[in-house]
Amino acid sequence: MQRWLTMSAAALGRAIAKGDIDPVDLTQTYLDAIDTHPFTSRIYTIVTRDRALAEAQASSERARLGQRKSALDGVPVSWKDLFDSANVATEAGSVLLENRVPAEDCEVLRCATELGLVCLGKTHLSELAFSGLGYNPRTATPPCVNDHDAVSGGSSSGAAASVAFGLAPLAIGSDTGGSVRIPAAWNDLVGLKTTTGRLSLAGVVPLCARFDTVGPLCRSVEDAALALAALEGRKPADLTNSTLEGRRLAICDTVALDALRPEPRAAFDQAIDRLRAMGAVVERVEIPQVAAALSLSGVLFAAEAYGTWKDTIEANPDLMYEEILMRFRGGADVSAPDYVAAWQKLDRLRQDYYAATREFDAVLMPSSPILPPNMEKLARDHDYYVAENLLALRNTRIGNLMGACALTLPTGVPSCGLMMVCPPMQEHHLLRLGAAVENALA
Repeated sequence: MQRWLTMSAAALGRAIAKGDIDPVDLTQTYLDAIDTHPFTSRIYTIVTRDRALAEAQASSERARLGQRKSALDGVPVSWKDLFDSANVATEAGSVLLENRVPAEDCEVLRCATELGLVCLGKTHLSELAFSGLGYNPRTATPPCVNDHDAVSGGSSSGAAASVAFGLAPLAIGSDTGGSVRIPAAWNDLVGLKTTTGRLSLAGVVPLCARFDTVGPLCRSVEDAALALAALEGRKPADLTNSTLEGRRLAICDTVALDALRPEPRAAFDQAIDRLRAMGAVVERVEIPQVAAALSLSGVLFAAEAYGTWKDTIEANPDLMYEEILMRFRGGADVSAPDYVAAWQKLDRLRQDYYAATREFDAVLMPSSPILPPNMEKLARDHDYYVAENLLALRNTRIGNLMGACALTLPTGVPSCGLMMVCPPMQEHHLLRLGAAVENALA
């Protein structure tokens, strides 16, 4: 049973379908692992034991009758603690929302439950999801699987840690500026950022609603495809016979390769060599719209985040970690005309970006220019915190600004991911391409 803790969600689903694994036994195995792991309190905010076992029992009965609802029916899943779950606290990593208990599940949790996925519990995150680092001294800070003294990446920090440490086979997080892809990359996982608007945000605690997205963190591209299907109630992408032969891929040569630390640079170069060896045509391309869009980040993200949370924050600002409080307050002085003008400019930049990259199957870049920062140094060094947070999110934010879908894959170098960005609503194309890239990097 211990081997179940390292299997992909898809493999577990297949074993359930064959009768080799009973969902109750599987869920209990994960619950036992959670009970005994030294980092559990830093990863899970709450474990929904009774719900998990009841859902597993129902799944077990469906499997016995040959009535499974999906490929992941009976597979346990962790949920970032900003997805509403009925009668269970959902506090979004903030003391400001302490004892917030919703009456019903959010829409994506309800959809996944209807398709048989088993809810293990809720995971820690950056405060109100506004950090790419995952450092949260107000609640808990999950560790990175490759360096327990480092952060796991944010804001879906506990989501990544739950999978990386074998405490869930699949996790659901959210991504506003990189919050699925950064923790996935730093913990050697697959992370899918979905297109803005593809998955419902109903019942999801917001940060910046115009950028917020829902996505899985998992062990394989197949897992990501099946998770996406479960979250939206549709058929999964067909990943069979995917190939890199003749695929045209663009390396983003504007900003995304600047200031890379040695390990991410070496990992990216090695990954590109492998893609070329598998028949992909890879070109370096200047994309000036990227730099122009990134320059709008301070106006667009901070203004919407502060506008969303201003009254709640300013009623009790002392309850917030100062670094996060300052990030929110960075939007206080953005004028309405500047905000509107920034969105109008971004809409034009998006059109120009997709026109400039339409000949390519995807745009490639390192998922993060840096490795996971040290927790203790983040706690004591303000300049370090600010610099590392901005660098961590720089490349991933490109996908959010462009309203794109994006996928990060492990490169084989610890905590270094390769990211692919595709146009909006092309998740199935992205996942097919990702399956071929995954095979090349294996």
